[in-house]
Amino acid sequence: MKKILFLFTIVLFLPNHFYAQTAADAVAMFAKSYDYMNDFEKILTPSQVKTLNDFLKSSEAKTSSKILIVTTPSIAPYTDLSDYSLALDKYMLSQLKIDTSILIVISKQLRQIQVQGVEKVRSKMSDQELKDIITSYVVPELKKGDYYKGLELGVKQLLKKIE
Repeated sequence: MKKILFLFTIVLFLPNHFYAQTAADAVAMFAKSYDYMNDFEKILTPSQVKTLNDFLKSSEAKTSSKILIVTTPSIAPYTDLSDYSLALDKYMLSQLKIDTSILIVISKQLRQIQVQGVEKVRSKMSDQELKDIITSYVVPELKKGDYYKGLELGVKQLLKKIE
């Protein structure tokens, strides 16, 4: 009887040990460095990436607010884009020492967008205003398939609010 109980216990708990995801596994999925515009899903042309990157970099100098954009084809092992973007934001702050004011994570494949704002931005813009900008300027262009124009319009409107 003891042998059966022992085998049952091993069978029950051993697979969890091998297949459970650890925090280190989740962190390993993120890139080792990030720029202002990170097109991991390859939905923009290289010139569009460079233009957005240069614009975001120059706007940080004017507003002292860092806006980062990340496109991703997959959020695995996460099941929700908001969980993914929150984990990415924490990873960038703790591991890479990148302190973003606004993090925009977009996935064409998943047809989702998530915007993370920090407290210092909330003094200039409410969460509802942030959501309204994304809904009014970014989403309509994304639906048309013009990701560059949507991101450009959205970023310009965000910068107007936080200046």
